[in-house]
Amino acid sequence: MKQMDRTPFADIDGLPREMTAMLLAALEAMGRHPEIRRVRRTAMDALRPEPGWRVLDAGSGAGDVARWLAAEVGPSGEVIALDYSAATIAAAIERHDGSNVRYTTGDVSAIDLPAGSVDGVWCERVLQHVDDADAAVAELVRVTRPGGRICLIDTDWSSLAFDGVPSQLSGAVVAAMHGRLTPRQIDMGRTLRRRLIGRGVYDISATPVTCLFGDPASAAVVLPMVNPRVPEDSWMTPPGLRDTWFSHVDAAGARGDFLAVLTIWAVTGTVG
Repeated sequence: MKQMDRTPFADIDGLPREMTAMLLAALEAMGRHPEIRRVRRTAMDALRPEPGWRVLDAGSGAGDVARWLAAEVGPSGEVIALDYSAATIAAAIERHDGSNVRYTTGDVSAIDLPAGSVDGVWCERVLQHVDDADAAVAELVRVTRPGGRICLIDTDWSSLAFDGVPSQLSGAVVAAMHGRLTPRQIDMGRTLRRRLIGRGVYDISATPVTCLFGDPASAAVVLPMVNPRVPEDSWMTPPGLRDTWFSHVDAAGARGDFLAVLTIWAVTGTVG
């Protein structure tokens, strides 16, 4: 997937090998997290891929969803796993299970497929990072046949909230994270329905899935500001705030009253 230059995923192929490996491991860990699995199950139930479908997984990462989709469409179907990063595609190929998945590099905003050439599209947590989300949505709609289905999944970072830690401190940490993001990165999830309506997609279902993280270790898999392995130089906070934050996070975890919540939207519709 083509990424903005303000996120760690901006140019995976240009990162040091150790950082690339860390990011790929983070993607895989997120995919195994029960809350992300719940989001994906909600989205898959709405997409309803059928045996024999040709499905595009746009921004496929290490290919775990592509292989799940392949199981849904069966041996008569096909999944095209597209990602902007050659390193990510190479990692996906290494993990291939023999299912009917074709891995390829490409840009979700300029997809090298004919119009109406797929029956369904899955695009998960990609649009918050691209330069022009509407152009990417237009491409996803273009390659989907009339009557085909499209599923967009993305985060509403403005919904992020914590409990068990001082509210002023968590507010400062969240504000610092927002300062690293563009407005569309912050609220992309809630805009997906509008973007599909604008492209003539109908029969739309829009489901906000509130992910709950009841301990710091669980939250750290998905939320970078709770992960102590995230490099200190990536924090846009005053000196000392990071250490104070983690001391309170650890204390809340020890007491058992840590809580983090984040809403991820799953929006699915039919292409006209």
